[in-house]
Amino acid sequence: MEQVSTKNQAELEKQINEKREAIRVLRFGISGGKVKNTKELGNARKEIARLKTELRARAIQTKA
Repeated sequence: MEQVSTKNQAELEKQINEKREAIRVLRFGISGGKVKNTKELGNARKEIARLKTELRARAIQTKA
């Protein structure tokens, strides 16, 4: 995992979209029985949460 704090807003939003796409693919893979490591889904969701937390912290910081 790369440092989130060093990325700009566009990169963070791009990563969020990529992770959301990965979650969509994983869900279909899990339901179809193709994916063996179901823990990847939780990890992707946590990564999205980390990215969104960083974006929110920056938004609050700029308002203050």
